[in-house]
Amino acid sequence: MITRDQAALLAPVERDLRLDLFRGIGLWMIFLDHIPHDVVAWLTLRNYGFSDAAEFFVFISGYLVGWIYGPVVAGGWFVAALKRLWRRAAEMYVAHIMLFLLFTAQIARTARRFDNPMYEHEFNVFNFLSHPDELIGQAILLKYKPVNLDVLPLYIALVVAAPFMVWCLVRRPNLTLAASVVLYALSRWFDWNIASYPPGSTWYFNPFCWQLMFVFAAWCGVGEIARIRRWVWSKAAMALAAAWIVFAFLIVMTWHVHALEALIPKWMIKAIYPIDKTDLDMLRFTHFLALAIWVTHFVSRKWRALHAAWLRPVILCGQHSLPIFCLGVFLSFSAHWILTQYTKGVWEQLAVSAVGIVIMIGAAWLLDRADRVPTLFVKVSEVEEPESASESAPAATAPAASASR
Repeated sequence: MITRDQAALLAPVERDLRLDLFRGIGLWMIFLDHIPHDVVAWLTLRNYGFSDAAEFFVFISGYLVGWIYGPVVAGGWFVAALKRLWRRAAEMYVAHIMLFLLFTAQIARTARRFDNPMYEHEFNVFNFLSHPDELIGQAILLKYKPVNLDVLPLYIALVVAAPFMVWCLVRRPNLTLAASVVLYALSRWFDWNIASYPPGSTWYFNPFCWQLMFVFAAWCGVGEIARIRRWVWSKAAMALAAAWIVFAFLIVMTWHVHALEALIPKWMIKAIYPIDKTDLDMLRFTHFLALAIWVTHFVSRKWRALHAAWLRPVILCGQHSLPIFCLGVFLSFSAHWILTQYTKGVWEQLAVSAVGIVIMIGAAWLLDRADRVPTLFVKVSEVEEPESASESAPAATAPAASASR
């Protein structure tokens, strides 16, 4: 029998709207970044620092896992946490397969309609269209992934391992984090990764490296960050974080303004390049942490603007991250072929970007409204044919609010 304390552990937790806000911003950035040569993409983070929306999502996902499931596992409900997390992983797996099938169909139809094989090669679906029987099997095994579909397999792998990560974190948090660091170092040293398709290739997001971001976020989520908050948000740490953000900005500016490259010493170029995304380069990891220190300093959980109407659209997108991400993949390709086949003018780029974001907001609003529709709990005896037409219809009962994502 479940006690009151145990029921409290399994109950929905209050949402931290900051996480939804930044996850929504990340979704918009991913949509814009996936549109090649889009002028609006200059608003995204990747143009001004080492990290981008990928770090947003992995960190937020890991933090939520530690924050929500840490108390559950600590309370003796490891199996309940495992059930919820693996069910979420199964949902993401189904979403990935459906996204793969629909996305490749969208690209194939566009290539045939406009008689332009560029799309097949640009998005890595040429082999699939030539050998669909073989590559469907590779896709089911998460080995074959068209362009822009690399991130969901990473999330699936991390969420599958998440119950065991949390189990270790609630018992030996610092030791677990240290083990994560060791795994990260070994995977970079020995080039550990998961095999992909075609043979000889590997996952674009190496889970053995990206697990460090996820585990560190979960470490923060279980409450360990509170133990060192006096150092994390000290004046010295914040000054160092600010300096690192400025340094990253200056380096990235040399990518856009080639005349600035001569200002960087050769020894520094050898030290920092390549800034590898696949294996989560430390420059990316530390840049994100520096941003997180300053953002959490200014944006508290009680920030009034989180409940303001002007932030509601982006928060709604963040609250329905999985379907909005999938929709964003379709929209980004649609925007790409519109700009490729018709025009690449600035006004057209602004228009397709704005329309795509409006569609994402509209879909998030519909999903939010659907979540508010009460579920009907009807007994079997109540759905049997009544003896007379005068008998009343069964009543509907609204359940409690669903658990936070």
